[in-house]
Formats: sequence, C-alpha cells, structure tokens
Amino acid sequence: MRPACHHHTDPCFFCVEHKRKAEKGIFGIDSITAEESREEPKPMILGLHGLFYTSEPAAMRVFIRDKLKLPYTDVGKGWLIFDLPEGDIGVHPIDENGQPPSGTHDVSFYCDDIDGTVAELRTRGVRFDQDVEDHGYGFVTYFTMPGGVKVQLYEPKYEKGPSKSKAGGKTSEANATAKEPKVAAKRRNR
Repeated sequence: MRPACHHHTDPCFFCVEHKRKAEKGIFGIDSITAEESREEPKPMILGLHGLFYTSEPAAMRVFIRDKLKLPYTDVGKGWLIFDLPEGDIGVHPIDENGQPPSGTHDVSFYCDDIDGTVAELRTRGVRFDQDVEDHGYGFVTYFTMPGGVKVQLYEPKYEKGPSKSKAGGKTSEANATAKEPKVAAKRRNR
C-alpha cells in the first residue's frame, strides 16, 4: 500500500515529492519513470450497448435506420446493430418521492442544434410528443418510436469535453460554464 500524500487525499504520483520517491523505489513498489506515471491504462470498457424492447422490432429498426439515419451493421436475419459516433452515461439521483424507482434506465439521444434536428426529423415523419423545453441541463423534447418506446432528444447546455483518460481531466463544471451562455444566446436568437 502506498502512503497517503499530505498534499492529496490518496497516495499519488502527481506531486514532485511522490514522483521522486517512486522513482527511487522508496514506496516498496517497482520504480517508475515520470513518463510511465503519466500513461493511462487501456480502458476495459470500450462503449455502451443499449437495448430497446418493443412489440414492433422490425418497425423500430426501420425507424432508426430510415428516420434517425443511424449507421448500422446488419448481423443477419433482420437484426441491425446501430452505431453512434459518441456516447456518455449520466448518473442521476431519485427525487424526494423515490421517483423514478432506483434501478430505472433511460435512453436519450443528444444533438447540438435541437431546433434544426427537430425540424429535420419532422421532414422524415417523426412526430414529437411535446415542444422543446428548457430543463436546466439542456433543451428537451420527446418522440415515440414504434412499439410505444418514448425517447428523449436534447441539446445539452454543457459542452462535452475529452475524457480524463485522454486529456488530463477537463471538468464538466468548466465545460458547462463555457457553453451555457453561448447556447442560451443561440436559443434566444431562433
């Protein structure tokens, strides 16, 4: 076990003192170089595979392929696996009334221009369940896919930054602060 850093809450290789000790092998672990201490391990999780359960699977696959225009892989027998250019996972608390129930999963699609995306999807026959609303974290609407599967579409107010493992740790708070005024101004001008 590495000793706790008096500068940080956990043992670390981020402060100069601990880097020097690590390089000398003082912690009783293999010696590392400064370059090695900055290397990130290859992630074990490479992506997210989501599932929609529907009473109309063929119709939903056609909807996603033809209306949402998502790229896909045909794995045979009518099964299409859709690819997304990027994704993220949010973890939300339940509310004071215990809603939604703990263990609930939700799927949202996001875009960078909610009004333009809604207009384009409408030309493809997508019907929206409500007008776009400001939910604080982003501008939100919903549409229902075949089989009664309701999905959120939103334009986030935060700007997705590179992950910590790739870019040294941009925080979502900094990204939210940077994008919010721009998005709000863009939204007002529509």
